[in-house]
Amino acid sequence: MAKKEHFSETPATQFLRKQGISFSEHPYQYEEHGGTTVSARELGVDEHAVVKTLVMQDDASKPLIVLMHGDRKVSTKNLARQIGCKSVEPCKPEAAHRHSGYLVGGTSPFGTKKTMPIYIEQSILALDRIYINGGRRGYLVGLAPEALIAVLPIKTVNCAIEE
Repeated sequence: MAKKEHFSETPATQFLRKQGISFSEHPYQYEEHGGTTVSARELGVDEHAVVKTLVMQDDASKPLIVLMHGDRKVSTKNLARQIGCKSVEPCKPEAAHRHSGYLVGGTSPFGTKKTMPIYIEQSILALDRIYINGGRRGYLVGLAPEALIAVLPIKTVNCAIEE
């Protein structure tokens, strides 16, 4: 059997393999502040199918993860209302790194350092395939959105706003 091309392991890919989740690996040329526009272009996929992993915090400074379409932003006001807190804001990069164990631009919801609540924009689950960070800048993994439900304690929300 031919050996499949394999990229270096990350906590995210180790987590997925341990859970028996099948995924494809998609390295690309990372650009600082390029975001999902660059990754979608490099992979030749719709930016709507590229999922951002955002580390945020509530009004009590408790961290949480929000999974959002690459071409949408999070309405923090709507999110706060839906999850029952006064406010939600993005974490500073150092705090996001401390909570997740990943550098900003390489944050994955899989294999995080701390267990955090994970909220997903409901419409992501209707996609056929998603591309989400594999735990390193310039590296996405492709998988079925149902895999998220199978291995992560996610709760759905409706807080997307157009960029």
